[in-house]
Parts: sequence; structure tokens; C-alpha cells
Amino acid sequence: MSVFVCTRDDRLVRLEPNGAAWTAQTILEGVGVQCVAADGERVLVGTRGSGLRRSEDGGQSWATVDLPEPDVLSVAISAADGALYAGTEPSRLFVARDDGAWTELEALQDIPSRDRWSFPPRPWTHHVRWIAPDPHHAERLLVGIELGGVMYTDDGGASFADHRPGAKLDAHSLTWHRHADGRAYQAAGDGAAWSHDGGRTWESAEPGRDLRYCWALAVDPTDPDRWYVSAASGPGAAHSDTNARGRLYRWDRGAWHALALPDNTMPYALATTDHALVAGLTDGRILTSPDQGETWTEQARTGPILAMAAS
Repeated sequence: MSVFVCTRDDRLVRLEPNGAAWTAQTILEGVGVQCVAADGERVLVGTRGSGLRRSEDGGQSWATVDLPEPDVLSVAISAADGALYAGTEPSRLFVARDDGAWTELEALQDIPSRDRWSFPPRPWTHHVRWIAPDPHHAERLLVGIELGGVMYTDDGGASFADHRPGAKLDAHSLTWHRHADGRAYQAAGDGAAWSHDGGRTWESAEPGRDLRYCWALAVDPTDPDRWYVSAASGPGAAHSDTNARGRLYRWDRGAWHALALPDNTMPYALATTDHALVAGLTDGRILTSPDQGETWTEQARTGPILAMAAS
């Protein structure tokens, strides 16, 4: 297992378990890393201002991918067919299939609500915040627009359906369950939601959570009814670098349950492996839990964490 971490000091760090301790190696620096996706040794990194980086050897070497927009705020690798995706600001979506050239999925521009998309801190623009390819169906894809909602395609992006009924508008994170076909999950600024019909319709998931502004998201690989979100009282509390404050919640038995973390900080990035829940805190600590968030072990420290992906 490897965990790739984007830090706020413009580094990509690769973490590897090594017995009782983890090792940390900086594998990319000097660019404004924003997001990361990994599948084995294949790694995609989006940057602000420097486009897209791609590695086929776990970060030992990098190639620059030229896209029409320099700000890449979301990346994904499809578990179904290996397709690579990149989302930009302003909101455009690009794909590379079968190791071919990158092309734009232009149908995203035809969505009726597009004229109303707006990112509150920069209201003149918006961006693709998250890309979630369905691991069971290569042609199905969810795209989260900040701020605009959850868009859906089941024809590989030849067409897109507008914001899905019941999903949250302020889309932050999206994922699918790797084993339960049709299960999808969302963390958003206006709450959390999940889908049982392949992302077509969604239902809100709010009981038991006292903080509304949800950010990071992860799903238990063995139980599609157990999932995790981090949340804060609002964007100021969530994104105040090392001063950020929030909580981690676990959904089971029909409600959210707050989990104890070592300090009052913000879990800014989440991931799950076959054996652990991984939490990246805003102050740079990487914690793992073998028991669904009941107990934690600090494994490593990086710079302040911006994004994370496990491979």
C-alpha cells in the first residue's frame, strides 16, 4: 500500500508502511499541487497554474500533460477501464482512454444549469471539484461542480444529465463503493448524501451530525452501509490551514456518530485500505485506525495536508 499526500507547501509525498513505522519521501515539489489520484504505480497530480503531471512509476519520474487550462483541481483513474480524468477551473473535463490523447468531454458545457454555477470565494468562476468514475461500469461517471451540484453520465461523457435529484449542490467529494454495485456517496458544503441506484437519485444523510459543512469522504470497503465524512461549522473553520477545526463522523445504524481524534483539528483528507481507515489532518499528521475510527495510531507527519489518495 502507498498513500500519496498533497501538502500546502507545494509537495507531493509518498508514504509507505515499513514494519511498525511509515517512511515518507517527497516525490514532486515546487509546483502548486492540488489533487492526486493513484492506481498502483500510476499517479495523476493536478496543480494550480502548472497543469497536470503524470507518473507511471510511482512518482520516480513525471511527464507534463498539456491541457488548455492550467488550473487542474480534480483528477481520477477509472478502476473499470483505466481511463484518466482531469477537471479544471473554469469547469472543463478531460479524458485519456487506452493511453491515447487527452480530449475534452464537451457535453459538460451543455448542461442547462451551467450559467448558474459559481464558486463563492471567486464568484466569477467555478470548477470541477471531484470526478468519480464508477468502478463497475466504465461508461458511468459522476462529476461534482463547486458550486453547481452533481452531474451524471452513463455514456462515457457523450452527454450529461444535470444536477441529480436529492444530491447536495456544494459538491466537495464523491465516491463509489468498490464492491457494492450502484452505491455512491457525497460530502458537500450543504451536508451529505448517498445513492442506491447508481447515482441517478440521492437521499440526504443528516441524522446525528451536528456540523453541517462536510468536506472529506471515505467508505468502508467491507460494508457499503458504513462511511465517513469530516465536517466543520463552516468554510472558515474547515480551511484555516493548521488552525482548522472540525470532526470526523462515521455513518452506521442509520445515523452519524462522532469519532474521537487525538486533538481538536480538521480531518482534511480521508482514505480507506483493506485494513485501515486513513486520516490526514490539516497539521500534517497521518493517522490510521484498524477499528473503524475507534482507536488511532500516528504513522507519519508531512506538511499541512491538502489532498490524499491511497493506492
